[in-house]
Amino acid sequence: MILADLVRGNAPLVIDIPHAGTHLPPALAARLTPAARTAPDTDWHVEKLFAFARDAGVTLVVATHSRYVVDLNRNPSGAALYPGADNTELCPTHTFGNEALYADGNAPDAGEVAARRILYFDPYHALLAAEVERVRARHGYAILLDGHSIRSEVPRFFAGRLPDLNLGTADGASCAPAVQAAADAVLAAAEAFTSVVNGRFKGGYVTRHYGQPSRRVHALQLEIAQACYMDEVPPCPWEGARAAPLVTVLERLVAALLATRAGH
Repeated sequence: MILADLVRGNAPLVIDIPHAGTHLPPALAARLTPAARTAPDTDWHVEKLFAFARDAGVTLVVATHSRYVVDLNRNPSGAALYPGADNTELCPTHTFGNEALYADGNAPDAGEVAARRILYFDPYHALLAAEVERVRARHGYAILLDGHSIRSEVPRFFAGRLPDLNLGTADGASCAPAVQAAADAVLAAAEAFTSVVNGRFKGGYVTRHYGQPSRRVHALQLEIAQACYMDEVPPCPWEGARAAPLVTVLERLVAALLATRAGH
């Protein structure tokens, strides 16, 4: 079973895209509502946005399975990312629109959630951890950029329209100040887009777990409003012309992160 598409590079940067996968095992799909089978909460096309990075020697890790199978960016212990806010689970039971994913009586119980963690979550993170450590061993440091996107308006999680580019560093705990500053400078200079640092999205499990500046592993999350690059109305087609200015910004972001030499 392939849980991730891996493009291995030798630069000090790893880009992880945990929510772009759409695969639903048939037995699981049969338990979902018809609407849920379309996986509406997918981080559509994020792998296309970062496709350029392979030419810079960046390692890319792109999940193949839907977040409805298991959410690779949630704490496997069940601890909430944002205490007091509405949080989705390790194995989600509702869409971002708060509609039930499963037909009546088909939601996973605790035993199934634990089994999915073993089958899907743990192997994916073993792969990601190995790639981060390989890069760190080669360069003396590693930078992990966790790439995400979300509809620009999701009332369940935030009021109004989300800023275009949302950089999260767990309030500065997941990376060195110079790494955050380098990323922030690129996003702030992108006049066509709005941006914020450690706003509604401060970084999920990936950012908080892997970001260990004391070990010279620096992690950041970038949450992108999907309206920046695609039509948010299903079937959510890729809009190459709309995406082009955003890809230019992401190219500058990757170049800035590669230039930080965070381990020196």
